[in-house]
Amino acid sequence: MLSINDLNLQYGDKHLFREVAVQIHSGDRVGLAGVNGSGKSTLLKIMCGEQDVDPGIVNKASWFTVAYLPQEVSIGLGSRSLFAEAESAFDDVLAQQEELSRVSGELALIDADDPAIDGLLARQGELQHLLEGSDVFRIRPQIERVLFGLGFAAADLEREAKSFSGGWIMRLLLAKLLLKRPSLLLLDEPTNHLDLDSLTWLEDFLLGYQGAMIIISHDRAFLDRVTSITWELSLGRLSVFRGNYSHYQVEKALRLSLERAAYDNQQAMIRQSERFITRFRAKSTKARQVQSRVKQLEKLERIELSETDRTIRFTFPPAAPSGRDMLHLENVRKSYHGRPVFDGVGFSLQRGDKLAVVGVNGAGKTTLLKILAGQLRAEGEIKLGHNVILSYFGQHQAQELAGELTILDTVYHTAVDMTITQVRSLLGAFLFTGDEVEKQVRVLSGGEKSRVALAKMLVRPANLMLLDEPTNHLDMSSQEILQEAMAQYEGTIIVVSHNRFFVNSFINKVLEIRHGRATLHEGNIDDYLEWRRKMETQAESAAAPPTRSATAGSGAESVEPVVDRKALRRQRAQERQQLGKKLGPLKKKSEEAEQEIERLEKRKTELEARMADPELYSAQEQWSAVSKEYNQVERHLERTYQRWEEAQQAIEAVEQEAAAMEQ
Repeated sequence: MLSINDLNLQYGDKHLFREVAVQIHSGDRVGLAGVNGSGKSTLLKIMCGEQDVDPGIVNKASWFTVAYLPQEVSIGLGSRSLFAEAESAFDDVLAQQEELSRVSGELALIDADDPAIDGLLARQGELQHLLEGSDVFRIRPQIERVLFGLGFAAADLEREAKSFSGGWIMRLLLAKLLLKRPSLLLLDEPTNHLDLDSLTWLEDFLLGYQGAMIIISHDRAFLDRVTSITWELSLGRLSVFRGNYSHYQVEKALRLSLERAAYDNQQAMIRQSERFITRFRAKSTKARQVQSRVKQLEKLERIELSETDRTIRFTFPPAAPSGRDMLHLENVRKSYHGRPVFDGVGFSLQRGDKLAVVGVNGAGKTTLLKILAGQLRAEGEIKLGHNVILSYFGQHQAQELAGELTILDTVYHTAVDMTITQVRSLLGAFLFTGDEVEKQVRVLSGGEKSRVALAKMLVRPANLMLLDEPTNHLDMSSQEILQEAMAQYEGTIIVVSHNRFFVNSFINKVLEIRHGRATLHEGNIDDYLEWRRKMETQAESAAAPPTRSATAGSGAESVEPVVDRKALRRQRAQERQQLGKKLGPLKKKSEEAEQEIERLEKRKTELEARMADPELYSAQEQWSAVSKEYNQVERHLERTYQRWEEAQQAIEAVEQEAAAMEQ
């Protein structure tokens, strides 16, 4: 277990953390949410000890180990191979195994009456206990499972680790953390460098992980599947929400509406008190009442509204008129230095189609978009339809902006038929207002550069957009605005993105590039993944050895066993009776939970009505009592809903078992 107690941190006038107190227990799966700059990464650094705080603020049990994967890292790797670098995750275990061998060797040679024997025996037992859960004899299979799951190939194992690109080195660091299996995993944007296959593997791995984890991610689908608790950092305060990211959004909207109502009521009370003080300050007959109001305002704990994201607000320009057929590829081939990337790629798109290109890293997704954008040459036929106008947003477009130019100059020099005033308005929609547009691009953050690159693309109207990882560095709110704009866009889109939630709602086709071949699928990412699961299941079934009902080579035919039907009926009757006994307590538990939920919902409604009453804020003690009870009722309600859901799931399982017996 790890706990943070009364954490306060301030930079100038900004309170990064105010009296933050929270605990993490074994098995907790936490998604950490908050606006950019709210301190999410800093909190992880404090929890793993990378950032110092006063003694006593962070406490953890002696057995509780913590490992941290930062969002970006720059490290120097030596000449060790990929496998050796991954194996270093087991350095402690291998050292313990080596010491155990040495101690055992000494014990084999020592005399029985030697006084050192007791110490050697004690150390031998201690080392054996430490190695029990490490599975030290299966280190290589563990390493290969994780490395292959994260996208490395068998041929990569002996390559020097330093020869890999930055994205692959981040995968290696993630692999080492997973192999260490700490009590608490702290992951800051772990999906940034993963393709769809590796991301799916990581989800499955984390779902089976026994330790606790805290994850920062802009991938909503990833958070929804992996986490069950959400922490939110806002105005320096940390709030805990039971449930994944989607549940948190619903719950947060409810809390914000209550908070807004409470804030408005308090502000009304403050204005009323201030008017009373101003009006009667000079009247001696009202002096006591005036002083009472003044003291009341001084003691009042002011309600602060939670931080809300400033979000980009835009729609794509209307798509220029074009023919029905937008794009046709036939037998497109590309290779680098004689090594084929893909071969025989062919597909067609019509006006309004929205296509997602998927495949493992290195499959050629970015290469294909660059070929379509005219930045790379390839063999084969690529035919654009009538009046098709291309617009391209590259994966590294933000990094390729001219650093010496200002934001305004960058966009204005690209604009077609737009005045400076119009460009300023567009930049305002992307959160660059006033003098901010005069900032040089080189001083901007990754997210700000991505917004500039998107704005630059927008000022050139098109009807076929090519987008390579457009959500990189964009926060959740900005992603949702971009997602909505792409759903409403009437033109054609080809997008490469590892963010499933982002693309899933607006695409209608998926192009899979695998092993140098391209396959077109109708539907969205969910439909494609379902197809993949079916294909993998069929492949596993085909690879399984056939079952035979007779001894191999005996020539005997399958013989149906003689069934004692009466005994079978008696057995099934007994099993049904046992299932019935199971159902009784479960149904009672479910009914009790339903009654408790009804009572708590009623009380919650009553308390919300009281909290909406402006007069309640004139009595601070009453307000505190009502607020405290409301929080208690809300927590009790969440636990009761969980009990009811567990009971319902158990009932369904028993009923399904009973139904299977009847078949």
